[in-house]
Amino acid sequence: MTNALRVRMKVQIISRKLIKPATPTPPHLKSFKSSSIDQLAPEAYVPFIVYYDANGDKNENDGRRKRLQKSLSEILTLYYPLAGRYIKDKQLVDCNDEGVEYLEAQVSGKLAQLLQGELKPELLNPLVPNAMPSATTPLAFVQVNMFDCSGLAIVLLFAHFIADGISATTFFNAWATSCKSARINEVIHPRFDLASFFPPKENVVPAKPPKNNPGAPIITRRFVFNGAAITSLKAIAKGSACDSDQLLTKRKPSRVMVVTALIWKALIAVAQAKHGHLRASILCHSLNLRKRTALPIPDNSFGNFYMVANARFGGDRESDVELHELVGSLHDSIRNVLDDCKKPQNGDDLISMMTNSLREVDEELERGETDIFMFTSWCRFCVYEADFGWGKPTWLSSIAVPMEMVGLHDTKDGDGIEAWMSLHENAMLLFQNYPQIKAFTSQI
Repeated sequence: MTNALRVRMKVQIISRKLIKPATPTPPHLKSFKSSSIDQLAPEAYVPFIVYYDANGDKNENDGRRKRLQKSLSEILTLYYPLAGRYIKDKQLVDCNDEGVEYLEAQVSGKLAQLLQGELKPELLNPLVPNAMPSATTPLAFVQVNMFDCSGLAIVLLFAHFIADGISATTFFNAWATSCKSARINEVIHPRFDLASFFPPKENVVPAKPPKNNPGAPIITRRFVFNGAAITSLKAIAKGSACDSDQLLTKRKPSRVMVVTALIWKALIAVAQAKHGHLRASILCHSLNLRKRTALPIPDNSFGNFYMVANARFGGDRESDVELHELVGSLHDSIRNVLDDCKKPQNGDDLISMMTNSLREVDEELERGETDIFMFTSWCRFCVYEADFGWGKPTWLSSIAVPMEMVGLHDTKDGDGIEAWMSLHENAMLLFQNYPQIKAFTSQI
């Protein structure tokens, strides 16, 4: 991106309204209880941006805007809690049909210039609305950003305390299908019964975000692992194991696993450079639990249904850590969590496992002797299939966030992974110059 484009790319809100469900929510559905897993989720809003190339002339955007609003209103009849308001002291959503906040913005410049240039994630933040949890704040925001070329960037900002990434992207895809076909019967209807398996509890403390050093700036950068790089990483992860480690040679690490392990390896090296010695660390990775427990929970359940797996690196050694060791630790932590999740025969037992996992991390945070690395993956969430009627997306992005964390999602071809890294400025300088990060990624 040229310096001139950085100056010219201004985002101007041109309309703002509330989109309500096309038909009123029936009286017997007016109350949507939070589950005890929802209560554990961060009290935050999470955005994602989906970009669509210019197809046709700019005048066609008027028709698209009408279709987007009409189909959003229609799909909200199925996803009616998103049009409600959260009552925290009652741990429920009042499904009062007040609506999703819908904004339209005009963006100066062309989408192609944004996508093809030197992209700083903080430049994307103006494309996203701001939201703070309150009794009157909508639970979902949509911002349709229209570029001069007729390209679009559609944002969904959703309340994490009532939905996880699977629920949010399933809603987005359902909206796209409804917009393209004009028939909501073609989408999978969500179920809102997680609270029957995991009833809300009193005095539940939500997950704590990582502590940030006051005054230390956090920056976000994007690192792209293409398919060839990931294939090479898989070979290294398997080939560097000793012959006696037959278990590791039988493993077929996934794309997400090898990318996560390499980033973890680099973060361990960054911490070593900062402190002068290897430090213990915990890598926290969110796992979707749909289809992975013994409980009869439908795949189309809306809400939070995930658990955090904690992988450990001891740090009590002189030699550097090898990639295959971290792949093994990550693999074992995920396998153990998923095996354990198949054992509980009721929701209370599963919730106890989740709270114990979070408590383990909180205790390490308080001691301050172990580094905590937070990861989340949206790989295979199928956002690149979201076709509103003018073609599939050309890109999916996050934005710059003010806390240390790592977000992973697919590249458009499905073979690669984009890693959105948010780190303190000094740590980022060390991370992006770590030899294997430079060797296996494109830094954009």
